[in-house]
Amino acid sequence: MTRIRPSVADKRRSFHQLHQSGCFVIPNPWDIGSARYLQGLGFSALASTSSGFAWSRGGADGSMPRDEVLAHLAALVEATDVPVNADFESGFAPDPAGVAESVRLAVQTGVAGLSIEDSTGDPAQPLRALDDAVARVRAARDAIDRTGGEALLVGRAECFIVGRPDLDETIARLKAYANAGADCLYAPGIRSREQIAAVVAAVAPKPVNLLVGAASELTMRDIAALGVRRVSVGGALARAAWAGMINATRTIVEQGRFDGFAGAASGQMLNALFAGPPPEQRG
Repeated sequence: MTRIRPSVADKRRSFHQLHQSGCFVIPNPWDIGSARYLQGLGFSALASTSSGFAWSRGGADGSMPRDEVLAHLAALVEATDVPVNADFESGFAPDPAGVAESVRLAVQTGVAGLSIEDSTGDPAQPLRALDDAVARVRAARDAIDRTGGEALLVGRAECFIVGRPDLDETIARLKAYANAGADCLYAPGIRSREQIAAVVAAVAPKPVNLLVGAASELTMRDIAALGVRRVSVGGALARAAWAGMINATRTIVEQGRFDGFAGAASGQMLNALFAGPPPEQRG
């Protein structure tokens, strides 16, 4: 029996529904294999990771050109049956008009949502001026609306991960992005219960994404109780995979031993996992 795949519109509708209640994990694959594996575990949505993708191409986070990122997003969407949220960095443009064009192209890949961040990449001035950042979020909102408004827009305040861990500034930026049309708000780097609760309360009723990219005392139950709607892991899964490879190869180089392969996934298991045709070949 031919299996009918969900349409892009179906994925976008289900993605919006996920943000209406409860708390869900949206893990971050870095390639088609990791995306298909995570979908197979039953996750209801996935998100790209700019860092994980860049490392897979031998580049640093933020170094991938827009065309390569768009191709990567299209590949993830085509390879999976669940909504994909795009880590779309700062919109790949110096001004709001350019952000709008980039967002238009991202929506064409079939992603169910995308995020726009306010960092500059310049250590001397790591955050964009608020009015500029707001204009860029508004441009992204307008671009999405011109395509039908189905894709979800995430506004990101990068304060805590660029060396400006000011909760008041973070909240002010998130509220401004919400007013500019962001559907979901995200402040990577906040960790304490107090910080998380403050952000959730400040932007309510809009949903909040929490980044858990390192070992944490907080469980999903704890996070849900704080009012968070979704939890992403950024490049953590990619870093965990890289750690396995790095540790195994260092054991060979430094000790002439192969003990680092202990606990590795078996080829039989991986072949069985990927033995079926990918979604795009299922009809």
